[in-house]
Amino acid sequence: MKILFIGGTGTISSACAQLALERGFELTLLNRGRQPGWPGARQITADIGDAAATAAALGDKCWDVVVDYIAFTPAEVEQRIALFRGRTAQFIFISSASAYQKPPVHFPITESTPLVNPFWDYSRNKIACEERLLRALQEENFPATIIRPSWTYDEQRITVPVNSKKSFTVLDRLRRGRPVIVPGDGTSLWTMTHNTDFAKGLVGLLGHQGAIGHTFHITSDEVLTWNQIYETVAAAAGVAKPRLVHIASDFITACLPEFAGGLHGDKAHSAVFDNTKIKRFVPAFVATTRFRDGMARSVRWFDADPARQEIDAAANAGWDRLIAAYERGLEMARRELGR
Repeated sequence: MKILFIGGTGTISSACAQLALERGFELTLLNRGRQPGWPGARQITADIGDAAATAAALGDKCWDVVVDYIAFTPAEVEQRIALFRGRTAQFIFISSASAYQKPPVHFPITESTPLVNPFWDYSRNKIACEERLLRALQEENFPATIIRPSWTYDEQRITVPVNSKKSFTVLDRLRRGRPVIVPGDGTSLWTMTHNTDFAKGLVGLLGHQGAIGHTFHITSDEVLTWNQIYETVAAAAGVAKPRLVHIASDFITACLPEFAGGLHGDKAHSAVFDNTKIKRFVPAFVATTRFRDGMARSVRWFDADPARQEIDAAANAGWDRLIAAYERGLEMARRELGR
């Protein structure tokens, strides 16, 4: 089976690429060629944002399945429809579970949960992308399948909601005994999924004609509170008693507005998923990586090479100012209202 991945070197797509190759698929990666590919995969080097250059690079080739990991706007999806109309038997679009209704009304979340997110442009764009693909399915039988990952991680990430892109930063804080910020009271429930587990579901849908026109989320069944998640990260780092500071999401985003979308539009709410549908379509799917084991791998990855241990000084300073402001306000409230 001939498979084309648009992307192929990111957190999600890299695990899917490796598993697809292990299972004997003929895999081609379409990307800018800035990251090393995978042994056994073919490479088409083009910037998908340049429609003319991409069309020239693709030539008259056709694929059984095209998987798009890097479309984020309706305009990009429109370009993909034009590029692959009549050239693939299945087009898989990677959307986002953050598109589900926020705040959620019913649990667990299923694929029929409404798509409503007034808080995050990223999620609203993904919703619009899905709508365009479903319209193309209805109007011209464009063979779309939609996948909604939730927070999916690999060994190169420390996954807590208040962190930096240089994610070793929070690990360093924990080890130095510095406080780390937990949104809310830390009891919201969340689902973390290792990228190798996600890949089992995605690869199981490749070429599955019964999946055309369907949407799926693919997540772990392990559910943890934010407190447990931070404590798990701390334990993996060798820290027995982390200093967790619980701050309301409204307070965090008022002081650090860069977190507004990710918190109000996603991580400030519980996220518990019913994976019945993906298990029905891919009976072999099961998530086997517990979060504690995934974080242990991540810590080992960072500790193996000091060059990976980058610290975001600006983020550190911003978190310290936020914690100080919160503690001043808390002390003032105690004096004015406490007994």
